[in-house]
Amino acid sequence: MCGIVGYIGYREAYPIIIKGLHRLEYRGYDSAGIALYDKELKVYKKAGKVSDLENFVKDVSLSGSVGMGHTRWATHGAPSDRNSHPHSSNDRKLTIIHNGIIENYGIIKETLLAKGHVFKSDTDTEVLIHLVEDIQKETGLDLLEAVRITLTKVIGAYAIVIMSADEPDTLIAARKGSPMVIGVGKGEYFIASDATPIVEYTKNVIYLNDNEIAFVKRDELLIKNIDNTIQTPYIHELDMKLESLEKGGYDHFMLKEIYEQARSIRDCLRGRIYPSQGKVQLGGIGEYAEKLKNVDRIIIVACGTSWHAGLVGEYLIEEYARIPVEVEYASEFRYRNPIITDKDIVIAISQSGETADTMAALEIAKERGATIFGICNVVGASIPRLTDAGLYTHAGPEIGVASTKAFTGQVTALTIVAFFLAQQRGTITKSKLIEYLTELEGIPAPG
Repeated sequence: MCGIVGYIGYREAYPIIIKGLHRLEYRGYDSAGIALYDKELKVYKKAGKVSDLENFVKDVSLSGSVGMGHTRWATHGAPSDRNSHPHSSNDRKLTIIHNGIIENYGIIKETLLAKGHVFKSDTDTEVLIHLVEDIQKETGLDLLEAVRITLTKVIGAYAIVIMSADEPDTLIAARKGSPMVIGVGKGEYFIASDATPIVEYTKNVIYLNDNEIAFVKRDELLIKNIDNTIQTPYIHELDMKLESLEKGGYDHFMLKEIYEQARSIRDCLRGRIYPSQGKVQLGGIGEYAEKLKNVDRIIIVACGTSWHAGLVGEYLIEEYARIPVEVEYASEFRYRNPIITDKDIVIAISQSGETADTMAALEIAKERGATIFGICNVVGASIPRLTDAGLYTHAGPEIGVASTKAFTGQVTALTIVAFFLAQQRGTITKSKLIEYLTELEGIPAPG
């Protein structure tokens, strides 16, 4: 999964898209590309860095107020110009950018080859846009409906944006298992794989849910689900600040984020602990206090760094609240047949709130009646919307690849949860709670 940026509105699209791709470079990638509409659909792509793409297009016309860009990390097909996104349909009238993997692309490709389609890359993404074209030609449907029908036939994960030479004032976006956010402006919309390219232009965003498709024009936004039911979007207000995406005088983001840990821990603690009173107050999970008091087991699901934070949480919760805790790799949990009941509490930990394996694990737990809590950094992300309740870590954007403040923020949140549970269950004395909360409050203090 890499970076997506799209724009439709009254401004020139290219500067917005290229700046957005630079903001997404922290994800890691091997190639970059853009598509713009200016009397015709133009596609430019290049293996290498975003700067290589900029050099590649420096002598061409880049006008147009509709466009999209992508940074790719190779899955199907080696890093190369031909495998870079965007990819076009057989007749070159449609083009697509895509995060994710289409698992049944091989079968679809064989069918399309038999119909005379010619493929110019080794990617699953190109197969997807050829299928949209094929369905549209066979059925005569408009682009939105052709995309919807296409997505009922594919297996896998995707966040996609599609442009059409025949419908040049339209962008189609859709997601399943891969994040997608739409920024709402006045007479303009922004599309991205996360909020970092958008925050400079608008604070109002819509997070697409799984199996939703957005039909975007300059002055119109229509969202349907894959079953063709119109959805009413909820507009979130970003609390991200533009300066949080800049280095702020540091040599690199990781150094900056190391030094931001004191601030992020302080923000995580704020309004949740009262050391002088020996009290922990969690508004986000307060209504479940009775269930927490009597819970028999807690299961923590997470991946990567968040899983390591979960291991620390296991020690803390078992030590202070005396509740058995299991910590599971979400990627393994989702592919077995776990024993979960409505008496269990499942805690999901994710920095981004979009971790696909963790989201899938939550769906399983929810189906089996467990109460779901989330610990997440990104307000409005998918996991917080899936859970019954939870805590935000308030660490702010983490650009550095090696986790620093996100990890310590998660550990801080789990520490608060452990003391909250101990308080509810009476497994810690008031004097000890005052002592520990005082120590906790002192961690981010200067000096």
